[in-house]
Amino acid sequence: MRKSFLWMLLGGMAYYAVEGLWRIPSNGGWANISMLFVGGLCFMLIGEINQIPAFYRLSMLNQALIGAVIVLIVEFISGYILNIRLGLGIWDYSGLAFNIMGQICLPFGVIWFFLMPFAIWLEDRLNWIYWKAFGGEKPEYDYTLRQAYKELLFGAYPERGKH
Repeated sequence: MRKSFLWMLLGGMAYYAVEGLWRIPSNGGWANISMLFVGGLCFMLIGEINQIPAFYRLSMLNQALIGAVIVLIVEFISGYILNIRLGLGIWDYSGLAFNIMGQICLPFGVIWFFLMPFAIWLEDRLNWIYWKAFGGEKPEYDYTLRQAYKELLFGAYPERGKH
């Protein structure tokens, strides 16, 4: 539970920072505080699923697809609540191709897909740091970010295995 909360906090801060950087051209870098929760929830969920052997033994392609779908589901639900029901107008993708109710869209789904190996690798790195600092169950996988993207782009990469 403590680790999940920490992942939510770290993931939320990272998501909030990226959101702010992404918005610099359009509004000077303002990001709504709710992005801390949305991003944190996404990172925590990806971290939780990444502990399940059936998930982390999948190819990076499948992991990236599942992770991107998780982010899109969280964004759709939070967008529906925050933007449509509460009328906060935090984001609106209705002008982008293949959007659903202006809350999620295919172009950002593709971006999330390509960001997912980084998120999965980062969560694995944080698991190693957490294990070294606090003990507990030793992480099963150890691989580089380059290996994660190489596997995503070119297929199976046997070095991303058990240690």
